[in-house]
Order: sequence, then structure tokens, then C-alpha cells
Amino acid sequence: MFIAEEGVFDPVEVLELYDSVGWEGYTSDVDKLCRGLVNSHLVITARDGSGSLLGLARTISDDEHICYVQDVVVNPANHRQGVGRALVEHLMRRYSHCRFFLLSTDHEASPEGSRNHAFYRSLGFLSYEEKKMAGFGLPRNRTDLRDTAP
Repeated sequence: MFIAEEGVFDPVEVLELYDSVGWEGYTSDVDKLCRGLVNSHLVITARDGSGSLLGLARTISDDEHICYVQDVVVNPANHRQGVGRALVEHLMRRYSHCRFFLLSTDHEASPEGSRNHAFYRSLGFLSYEEKKMAGFGLPRNRTDLRDTAP
């Protein structure tokens, strides 16, 4: 397996990877997905010896103070083989100079979240609460905003 920075993306290959994990919010518009990758601060991929895409991670960053890990995607056929760990550890080294190195994942109570939390904790991550931080987000459905206004 090798990790490399990439800036050009094959829509079919990227769609297959994101589709393998069921991220329909990304796969419904592959052109938008590819534009998002191109506009990321950094995209790294994990590939096997034949060049097949095993996983991908991307960041949003000012490369000074903050790095936000937007996606860590590993094809389920390659789970528990060190692919995700290699991707995240690469990013941790690359952005070690940044004060904040953050990511968000599913809630721990969900099946996916339970696995993700254990994985990120094994890499030394703490929850926002444990770091005495809070995270906020707008509702996914923008029409819900009127229901949350004071």
C-alpha cells in the first residue's frame, strides 16, 4: 500500500469508493463530489500495488492554525487492514504544526459511530466535550431554520 497526494480524480473510481460506504449525499452528484475534492486543501489516497484505490482522506485547512479532516473513506473490503490508520496518521504528521486538528463523525450511539469512535480514540483523538469544546451545525434541511429561530 502506498499513500500519495492527488489532485486529479477519476469520477468512476471516486464514485465507486464513496458508494461502497453508502455516502449518498456525495454520490448523488459525482461532478459536485469531484469539484469538492479538487477544492479541498489536500487529498491523499491509499492504493495497492496495482494502483487500485483502497481509500481516501481529504482536508480543509488554512495550513497554519486549523486542519479539519472532511472525509476518511475506506472501501469496506479493505477495513481492518490499516488503510484508514495510514491515511489519518499521514494527515496527523502533515498538519502537526496546526493548533487544531479536528473532525466530525457519526454519534457514538449509531452502529457506524460506535466503530468510528473506537477507531479515532485508538489514534489518540478526544471528543469535543473532552477537549472542553463544542461543535455546532445548521440543520441539514434549510427550511428547518425557521423552526429553530428564537
